[in-house]
Amino acid sequence: MEGSSDERGVQAVVFALVAATFLTVYITQPVLPILRAEFGVTPGVASLTVSAVVLGIALANLPFGVLADRFPVRPIVVAGGAVVAIASVTCALTRSIGVLIAARFVQGLFIPSLTTCLAAYLSRTLPPRRLNVMMGWYVSATVTGGMGGRLLGGFVFPAEHWRLAFIGAAAIVAGAVAAAVHWLPRDPPPPRRETESTGFLRLLSRPELLRMLSVGFFAFFVFSAMFNYVPFYLSGPPLHAGVRVITLLYLAYVMGIAAGPLAGRLTNRFGTGATLVLGSLLFAAAIALTLIPSLVTIAASLTAICGGFFAMHAAAVGSLNARLTESRGRANSLYVLLYYLGGAAGISAAGAAYARWGWPGVTALGLAALLLPLAIGIAEMVTTRRGDDLVM
Repeated sequence: MEGSSDERGVQAVVFALVAATFLTVYITQPVLPILRAEFGVTPGVASLTVSAVVLGIALANLPFGVLADRFPVRPIVVAGGAVVAIASVTCALTRSIGVLIAARFVQGLFIPSLTTCLAAYLSRTLPPRRLNVMMGWYVSATVTGGMGGRLLGGFVFPAEHWRLAFIGAAAIVAGAVAAAVHWLPRDPPPPRRETESTGFLRLLSRPELLRMLSVGFFAFFVFSAMFNYVPFYLSGPPLHAGVRVITLLYLAYVMGIAAGPLAGRLTNRFGTGATLVLGSLLFAAAIALTLIPSLVTIAASLTAICGGFFAMHAAAVGSLNARLTESRGRANSLYVLLYYLGGAAGISAAGAAYARWGWPGVTALGLAALLLPLAIGIAEMVTTRRGDDLVM
């Protein structure tokens, strides 16, 4: 891994593996109206094909983190990649919505084998200077994969042939895993497990950390709710947008590539609280603008939603880690757990709101949920002025 060609090879493999993994998460999102019609189910049931994956990730993240600390990562990546690919083929072949949802849940359970474990592998094998660069690629790959999955499901393949998207995803995951086996150097034996003085319960008892965990939960709660039900809103009256048009609107997701680094600079200059307040207000204003029945306006709104969300997300993660000198692994695991639980809860709650009140109900839910991150941002600004925030 000393030579530049080896470095580029590892960077490419990390990017490909993470992007391929996240590509599978949202593959059904742009074709949810198609799934609703094909299987004869409600929008809420169709949306389970997304929320089941998110829930699986949330439940499996901590266990796979433990496995990554105790065993070599490469075999875990191979086994997990095989399960994700096989489950993807199952999704393509099934004629049962129940089997489709179950297979998606299985995918979610094993996605951390390709993400959480890969992050652990990188932290064990790379020096800090290289690790910072590689994690930058890692974050960009999550955004690319999330956007690519939506494009694969509703644009690359015709919407009515959504099953082909799952076959394509299975092939991409298998190829990325094979490349990882070839290119990634064998990781050294995991170090002996060290006992950390700060456990999960104590981390949760610290108000300044709990605030950041809450931001992650509620920010992704709203983000998932909005992006999961916007296809139903756009495909119905008065817009009647086609699946390909709806899918192209997911290009707004690319805003996340720029929003993260920008949020870091804003936080360094103005503080976490100000960044959270600005992100929350931008997020809320963008949600309100989606009520205007114009595709141009909604496209701009979705872009602003991504900007607000990724600014909040980046500020919360950065602040969480800056306040710790130990137990960072546990703290980040808690953040990821609550982050994905928030996404699953947001999709479920928005399903009930959409069924009863339509898109205005989803927007009202989102605006109400953003009140807490906004209040936390204000509290952070007050706390910073008083100098009350302490680092462990």
